[in-house]
Amino acid sequence: MSHRIGIVDYQRGNLRSVQKALEKAGADARLITAPAEFAGVAGLVVPGVGSFGDCSETLERTGLREPILEWLRSGRPYLGICLGYQLLFESSEESPGVRGLGFLPGRVVRFPDSVGKVPHMGWNSLEFAEPRDPLYAGLSASDQAYFVHSYYPRPANPETVSAWCDYGGKFAASIGQANVRGVQFHPEKSQAVGQKILRNFLDSVEEGTSKSAE
Repeated sequence: MSHRIGIVDYQRGNLRSVQKALEKAGADARLITAPAEFAGVAGLVVPGVGSFGDCSETLERTGLREPILEWLRSGRPYLGICLGYQLLFESSEESPGVRGLGFLPGRVVRFPDSVGKVPHMGWNSLEFAEPRDPLYAGLSASDQAYFVHSYYPRPANPETVSAWCDYGGKFAASIGQANVRGVQFHPEKSQAVGQKILRNFLDSVEEGTSKSAE
């Protein structure tokens, strides 16, 4: 069954490439531009390219902020990609004074100049936390994902981290907590590895749909 996945349209970034990647993975993916459009979707994806402040302001202005928070609290599957991952936290050094969704405690910080080239751009391996998050089922330590970012979340609770990446030191490449997943890399640019991750996310949507129907 092709589950309907909502992609939050915050008027920035690579929405179409995320939509195409989800469709290739087997989803019925559509853009969400208004609060009423959350009804009828089984999983939610918030992608991201752009600045923390601009995205947060757009979500507030378009009335999408509160429906996203309600979704996060509801137990339904959520996947945040890059900025959609960073927005789960309280604040970012990129946009001082701008609040994130604040669903998870912690803040977003910039790579120090000492790491070398910023932004961090290219393919990197993931170090999976144990027990393995179902999002990474079927992947090996040699698999790599594609990153493009200058900022990364620093969760207050390290137990929520599902994978680490090393770029001048370890940072939280992803988190997993109950229904909520966030990844700093771009599955839509990560070729076969990204497709496997998106299919695993769709499996979680199917599992959640089945449980709600019982």
